Amino acid sequence: MVLYYGLALFLILLDQLTKWLVVQNMNLGERIPIADPYLALLSHRNKGAAWGMLEGQMWLFYIVTILVVVGIIYFFHKEAKGSKLLSVSLMFLLGGAIGNFIDRLIRKEVVDFVDVLIPVINYDFPIFNVADAALTVGVVLLILHVFIDEKKNKKKVA
Repeated sequence: MVLYYGLALFLILLDQLTKWLVVQNMNLGERIPIADPYLALLSHRNKGAAWGMLEGQMWLFYIVTILVVVGIIYFFHKEAKGSKLLSVSLMFLLGGAIGNFIDRLIRKEVVDFVDVLIPVINYDFPIFNVADAALTVGVVLLILHVFIDEKKNKKKVA
């Protein structure tokens, strides 16, 4: 159990360190090419949710994040016993949720900095951060867990 919470803590610390480095070393709007034009660091701030939705609704983000964090912790202790994949997915979700919550609480905005262009479809993906990536990985792992669990349950019934 401690190992899983350690994963969430690692993700939170990595998220906050990378955001701090961006804030300390880059001007807002500054872009540093990594693999131009496909990958760059771009100092950006988001006062809303994904893609800037619900901008300025901090009170809503506080309430929702607190409920989500409590739900994740409850679900982790109640349902994830014996499932490493479910436990890991929940800790990615927890780390990501808390990482962005810290930004909203302290800065009143979220620091985003990873800018990705998908050349095949010429799509400039929304700018994101480590917490956003952790949330995405957590959701993907959770979906994978559901599919695997469903397959196991079907085999038990048969």
